Amino acid sequence: MPQNGCCVYCKCTFQRSPYRPQQAVCSRPECQRRRRADYHRRKLEVDPEYRQVVRDSQKQWWDEHPHYQKQHRQKNPELIESNRQRQRGRDQRRRVQRLVRNNLALNLKPSISEIWLLGPRVRDLDRNNLASAQVLILPAVGHLPADVCPS
Repeated sequence: MPQNGCCVYCKCTFQRSPYRPQQAVCSRPECQRRRRADYHRRKLEVDPEYRQVVRDSQKQWWDEHPHYQKQHRQKNPELIESNRQRQRGRDQRRRVQRLVRNNLALNLKPSISEIWLLGPRVRDLDRNNLASAQVLILPAVGHLPADVCPS
């Protein structure tokens, strides 16, 4: 007689298969998709032969579809702009990481307070900064009117 189980993903109760008493995932498509993705991820980490088969399969697909990316971008121009925005964010994070690595000052007296540098000039901080600071980079929400000057 099959027992009830609790799905590890959605936490819903389900009836286990009599043929798979160790079943831990319900039959909902989203839970099954997550189960397969987790299996694939684990298998890639531990099985070099499986990893090579996946790599060869991907290479074969790209060899058979060399113009896929160009055509996909032409059909979806909004992807180009969203990719540019994400790249700008990655570039900003890289500049901040470079700042942290190039910082010559040490925090000799830790404090509860933090320093936040805000504004349009934050991107210029990738010069050698001699003071320890935590940088919070916020995307522009909107433009200020021309007659308003930020202080």
